[in-house]
Amino acid sequence: MTLIKSISGIRGTIGGASGDTLNPLDIVKFTSAYATFIARNAKADHRPRVVVGRDARISGEMVRSIVCGTLLGMGFDVVDLGLATTPTTELAVRHHNADGGIIITASHNPTQWNALKLLNSEGEFLTAADGAEVLDIAAREDFVYADVDNLGSYTTDNDFDSCHIKGVLDLELVDVEAVKERKFRVCIDAINSVGGVILPRLLDALGVEYTILNGEPTGRFAHNPEPLEKNLQGIMSEVKKGGYDMGIVVDPDVDRLAFISEDGTMFGEEYTLVSVADYVLGHTHGNTVSNLSSTRALRDVTLRHGGQYFASAVGEVNVTTKMKTVNAVIGGEGNGGVIYPASHYGRDALVGIALFLSLLAERKQTLTELRATLPEYFIAKNRIDLTPDTDIDAILLRVKEMYANEQVTDIDGVKIDFADKWVHLRKSNTEPIIRVYSEASSMDEADNLGKKIMKIVEEMV
Repeated sequence: MTLIKSISGIRGTIGGASGDTLNPLDIVKFTSAYATFIARNAKADHRPRVVVGRDARISGEMVRSIVCGTLLGMGFDVVDLGLATTPTTELAVRHHNADGGIIITASHNPTQWNALKLLNSEGEFLTAADGAEVLDIAAREDFVYADVDNLGSYTTDNDFDSCHIKGVLDLELVDVEAVKERKFRVCIDAINSVGGVILPRLLDALGVEYTILNGEPTGRFAHNPEPLEKNLQGIMSEVKKGGYDMGIVVDPDVDRLAFISEDGTMFGEEYTLVSVADYVLGHTHGNTVSNLSSTRALRDVTLRHGGQYFASAVGEVNVTTKMKTVNAVIGGEGNGGVIYPASHYGRDALVGIALFLSLLAERKQTLTELRATLPEYFIAKNRIDLTPDTDIDAILLRVKEMYANEQVTDIDGVKIDFADKWVHLRKSNTEPIIRVYSEASSMDEADNLGKKIMKIVEEMV
């Protein structure tokens, strides 16, 4: 069983001993530490206020009740959204003029996992420095609870989904009428979580006909919830039967998005962001950002439209920070995460779906036709298992020195950019491994590049 405390929050498996898993005592401690941090920076015009939302995990109600109760005990006003996506909760923080937010979700992790994702007053994930401060407060247990006359208040907002959907439909580049005219027919896999609640409402508003798989928000995931091809055979088979324009897949908290082409094949998770960016850049001149492990296709599309591409360290907060620095008009991560600042600085599958449908309506293309217009790359993902006492930083430094004549980026591990391919090595924050991602114009070439670097590393150990 596992408990992982990091600058982005706390996550772990449910059940077991305190300190070893995500259990009530640790939930109280970490929520208290977060509340203490937020109170130091809270707005002066009201009592500290935090928005809470959760995905449909089996453990979600248990965790939610502890989180909300702890916040009340700290003297906070709580706005409980109930079942809500991660981007819905992010937007609700700003809407309710709150000082922060807690999203109860383990994202794409299996059902036995849960987590607390922590937001600031902008509805964005905490910076590394702020996250480190929360961890320090938790370690010292430096928090004080409110007396009986100063306990917080509890309110619910059970329909903020409506505000989220309206915000998506109101985006300038979401062409609602054009989408309605196309009369799309789609199949959705909502993984038995909150996507089954909000996506039908979005598609109804867009005039899209749909069949939904795994739509009941029971939290009993029908398959591994990470939206990868190996986990999506059910929806791929359904779309392949015919009669659909596409398939739409989200993860349990609806911040990642993948598409299935009309022939039942994967459109490509990396190409969710690339295609949406191609559409946005066709209407809005500007720059783009993705993390170092994302496809080079975004760079190519950005240059095609006259913009500049920038890479960030892996992690959503690193992407959004870089986007603000370079004034990017679109960005995200190759795992199907679309970040569109015209809406908000957070990965949002609803925004991605609406922009993608607008793109298809504008170009009058099928997904296979659209995919053929985009640069073709393949990414191979490997890992090197090491012992806990291996000096991974020293290994990465030696690799960097070996390839000093190539374009090397070291803001997050070591990425080596060759003329027609790249390889990225970065250490895991939770286990003694090096992740090795490589990209080239064919899968064989990408895999061979990754394994060549892996052999070099293994000879160093």
